[in-house]
Amino acid sequence: MQVLYAYEISQEPVEMLLESIAGEELNDDEEQYRFAQALVFTTLNHRSEADELIRMKATNWDIDRIATLDRVLLRLGVAEFLYFPDIPTKVTINECVEIAKRFSTEQSGRFVNGILDSILSTLNAEGRIRKQGRGLMNS
Repeated sequence: MQVLYAYEISQEPVEMLLESIAGEELNDDEEQYRFAQALVFTTLNHRSEADELIRMKATNWDIDRIATLDRVLLRLGVAEFLYFPDIPTKVTINECVEIAKRFSTEQSGRFVNGILDSILSTLNAEGRIRKQGRGLMNS
């Protein structure tokens, strides 16, 4: 999330941000670093798809007027829903909401929760959520 937020604000090369932010925090954990890298690049590579879903659900909101951190969390949540089959959707929503409550605006927790929940309902109805592994079915 920190890398995606820094990228959104600075437009610096994502590889540099990934190395300086995630590399420092995860310097002793190669597996966690690779996961962070996959999450960052997947989120960025599917940004337009996520933005389309966000626009559908955030009626009366121009996506550029959504708080930057909230927008980043929504994109991240959509990427986890669609492209990380081993992360339960409930975990994705809970983590995004907690980060929004802690680091964004007073209303962000409810906003992020509502939008992600609505996106998840749509994706489930379209049969696009494919989670696998123990404890992940119907998550």
